[in-house]
Parts: sequence; structure tokens; C-alpha cells
Amino acid sequence: MRLGYFIWEYPPRIVGGLGTYAENICPAILDLGHDISVFTMNDGTLKTRERLNGIDVNRPMLVDGSNILPLFLTEDLRRWDSGTKFFNDVLIYNILSATKFVNELIKKEGYEFDIVCAHDWLSAMAGMMIKQETGLPFVLHLHSTEWGRSLGGGSAVIRHIEETAANVADRVITVSYPMHEDLTRHGFDAAKISVCWNGINLDKYDMKKLEDKEIQTLRNKYGIGAEEKMLLFVGRLTAVKGIVNLVKAMHMVTIKHPEAKLVILGKGELEQTVSELINKLNVGEKVKTRFEFVSEEERILHYGACDIAVCPSLYEPFGIVSLEAMAMRKPVVVGASGISGFKDQVIPSGHERTGVHVDGGSKADIAWGINTLLENVQKATEMGKRGRLRVEKYFSWEKAAERTIAIYEDVIREVEGEKK
Repeated sequence: MRLGYFIWEYPPRIVGGLGTYAENICPAILDLGHDISVFTMNDGTLKTRERLNGIDVNRPMLVDGSNILPLFLTEDLRRWDSGTKFFNDVLIYNILSATKFVNELIKKEGYEFDIVCAHDWLSAMAGMMIKQETGLPFVLHLHSTEWGRSLGGGSAVIRHIEETAANVADRVITVSYPMHEDLTRHGFDAAKISVCWNGINLDKYDMKKLEDKEIQTLRNKYGIGAEEKMLLFVGRLTAVKGIVNLVKAMHMVTIKHPEAKLVILGKGELEQTVSELINKLNVGEKVKTRFEFVSEEERILHYGACDIAVCPSLYEPFGIVSLEAMAMRKPVVVGASGISGFKDQVIPSGHERTGVHVDGGSKADIAWGINTLLENVQKATEMGKRGRLRVEKYFSWEKAAERTIAIYEDVIREVEGEKK
């Protein structure tokens, strides 16, 4: 099978979760014997085309049309202000990618594609254009939605792109069953939606590959002694990640468990808010911050050094951080109210229990979840072990690739059947 693959981030340009997904799923699909032509964003420093680890990677060089966009922008887009340049980049990337895909790869070079796959609204327009131009089967991957990312608000233009692309697509693939339910509630055709979980690199995320000495060195760096408990938050410092309520919860946690200390690892617009809240609550000795993105290797070391991982998100379509922690044999406290892919991953009760579900909107509930694990150290350790087993069974990138290809093949059969 030959895939046309449109995704905003691709190595070496990785900005967030979408780039991590692409970095792992594309090689896994390639290993299954399929060919991929990727179309991704060019920041102006990268080759416009190269073969990267066996994958045909295309990065059209963009032009800046933001000075003419105001001529036809909607009021919604005008409110983006400096973000208008971002919308320009998205629009031009989609147009140039679709044009090159059709006119060069198909018509000039003779590539015979079986399916076109576009990820999120950032690449959806290219998928729609190619579907109209070629009639190729089109799959839209929705890793998140505009209403979810903005907790009910956001850009009307982006929401319209998502909805229109979903209608045009032959299939919509999303990342969790809570996301499937949310899309259906918002009027998306349930019959067109398939679920495919993301995965994790189990070779990288393995406690056995860490040395006790490097774990101890990291804990010492944060002033966490052998008898103390290290709680870890990894993620963007944004409202949807529940970071504010987590800091508030620490005041309640440390009353019962003075041995607990929280390490916050990440960047985002709430850095100042978090710092001010720590000072206001006088928990500076118990909450350590590191406002930066770190390498994957260092992130893995943090998981290895912690006792409990806490991910109290208010909105999390999938949530790779809990998988990372579980793969490192750590018990997890996860936000499971609202739209939360954590519910697919973390078993909260029974003999297969791997962690605790909490309401990320409630500081008291977050504190309860953390205290539950701190009060049952042996049970928490067992949850961590079961977490690793669950990840091995269901969440490898190999399994994600196999499931993805099975869905693509099903879509191709359906489209071919409709043509007969």
C-alpha cells in the first residue's frame, strides 16, 4: 500500500505530541511493508524533499501571504492578530502540498497512491483538495478538536474546517473511545468513526535501562531524599492540563503526607501563574518547578526517579504521559472527568488496577487520588507493575500501526465497492 501522509509536524521538526506520533507511527507502518510519502511543514531551514530513513519526506517552502489575508479574513480570523501569520502558514502549506502531491508525485512521477491521510485541521484542507481532485480514499485523523482544546470555545473557522473535513472524509480515526463519544455528541457521523490508540516505544521506556546512581542524582537535584516521595507532572502548563488545581492540591496533600514533593516539568502560558500560586500557598519547599522542555532521555529519567506520576487533565484526547509513566512501572493519578483518553489506559479498580481516576477540576479530588497512593505504598508498587504489563499488551507502536493499516484497508475496500 502507498500512503499520502499529511501531518504538520515531522522529524526533525517536532513541536508537540503530533510530531512524536509521526516520529513513531511512520517507521512502524514502513516496517509492515508499506510506502509513505509525507508532506509536512517547512520552517525555512529544511530540505524541500529527502528520503529520511526510507520515507519520502516533502516540505514545500512557504511564502508569506499574511499581508493579503486581511482582504478576505472573517471577523473570527481577524481576532487572531499576530496569529494571522500562523493561519497563513497553515493555508499555504496545505495548498502547496496538495498541488505538489497531485501535479508532481502522481501526474509527473507516476506514483500510484492507495489512500490519503491527513492529521487534524492543520492538514485537513490538503486531504479535502486531493479527495476532490483524484477521488482517492481520504482518512481524517482527529487527535483533538478545537472545542476540546479551548474547553468549549476556540475559533469558529477551525471548528468549521474540522467538521467539513470529517464530512468529506471516507473515515475519521480518533485516538480514544471518549473522543469517539465526544465527536458523536457534536454531530459527527458515528458510523464513520474508528478508534486507534497511540503507542509507546517500550525499548526506550524501560526502568531496567536506568542506573540507580543517575536516579539518585536527579532526586538530589530537587532536594528529594530517599524517604521522601517524588510526585511528577510532565506536560504543557496550560489550563486543560489541570496544573493550577494540582498545585492547590499539594497544600492538602502535604498536610497528611509531609514526605511528598511535587516536580513540575514543562513550559506554557501558566508559568507565572503557577509560580505566584506556589508563593501564595507557601508550598515552595514542596513544589519544585522546571519550566523547560527537556530531551526524551531526561524525561525518561524523571519518570524513573518519581514514585507517582500525576496527570490531572481537564481535556486529554489520548494522553501519552500516562503511558510513559506506566511503561516505567509507575502508578498514576489521572484526570478522568470529561473527555479523557486516560480512561482507556488506566484501570482504576479491580485486580488489574493501574492507577487512580480523579476529577481534574477539583483540587480536593486530586489530593484524594495522590493520598490514596501515598497511603498504600505496596499497592501502588503493584499498580506500577501492572501498568507496564498493560502497556506491553495494548499500547506498542507496532500494534498501533497494525490497527491503523487494518482501518485503511477497510476504507479502501469500502470506496472500491462504492465505485462498482
